[in-house]
Amino acid sequence: MRVVAILASYNEERFIAGCFEHLFRQGVEVYLIDNCSTDRTVEIAERYRGRGLIGIDTFPREEGVYRWAEILKRKEELAATLDADWFMHADPDEIRLPPRSDLTLAQALAEVDEKGYNAVNFLEFAFVPTQEAPDHDHPRYQQTMLSYYPFPKNFPNRVNAWKKQPERVDLGTGGHRVQFEDLRLYPESFKMRHYLFLSVPHLLLKYVGKQYDVAELQRGQHGWRARLVEEKIKLPLQAALHTYTSDDQLDLSRPRMRHVTEDWALPKYGGKPASSEETRTRAQRLQQRVKKLENDLAREHQKGLQLNSQIRDLQSSRLWWFLRKLDRIRSKVSAK
Repeated sequence: MRVVAILASYNEERFIAGCFEHLFRQGVEVYLIDNCSTDRTVEIAERYRGRGLIGIDTFPREEGVYRWAEILKRKEELAATLDADWFMHADPDEIRLPPRSDLTLAQALAEVDEKGYNAVNFLEFAFVPTQEAPDHDHPRYQQTMLSYYPFPKNFPNRVNAWKKQPERVDLGTGGHRVQFEDLRLYPESFKMRHYLFLSVPHLLLKYVGKQYDVAELQRGQHGWRARLVEEKIKLPLQAALHTYTSDDQLDLSRPRMRHVTEDWALPKYGGKPASSEETRTRAQRLQQRVKKLENDLAREHQKGLQLNSQIRDLQSSRLWWFLRKLDRIRSKVSAK
């Protein structure tokens, strides 16, 4: 049975390789829709073309605006035309899991199919940095960022896998719940590890730097992601969260009905959608902050390059040779 995950990306160089490799191990192929990333996302993705990655779309980002509804429509089109038995709507910062670790995702979906069901819900477990461990912005984040909370919100909340349908499916619910005629939801939910962000600087780059579509904001889409305020950010304590041990031991107790990030966002303007002018003003202000952060990171990177150059110069000098020789002599004397 062929399973294809349809992913959308924008500046996901931190997540894309790990997400791909996990899905491939789970027997799932990938089709990528890239929304004009400006980092190394596509460069990294290209390494997997023909090795589990079956295609890459470049989706336009007109005037730099993120239009999620249009991307979801493209996913619907692909699910109607690609040759596969099952599809999965997923994001690069997610690790999709079968209900038991003795099965792959593909094997678990085959069992679902055999039992006559055609859709699967995923239980979300949100992984976040903490005050004790605030920075996981490195390739080994899955091994170091172990604090999480269950986020059931409502049920079913993430109906993201479905059997190919004769008619086009509907992902218009923000992508959270696929809809189609005669949907038969499997009674046992699968699981999902969701890595919301890896550090506070990464949080700001990932969400605050986006320019969201005004019409989508007015419909109440994007939630806290479009309303984050840097000054309000306060990472949770580890004691308030669960500690990850294994996928089979993911703990559903002490769930949160709101993401921790919701506490760091502006209110929803008294329940009213923001005006176009308010949205533009906030977007400009947030983009200025992100630009400053990017410049700071670039300066730190340049300092690192200069330091590496100085180390190479020292290693090629006679002084470095003399110090190493002196160190060997000291070692021999100590050994005696």
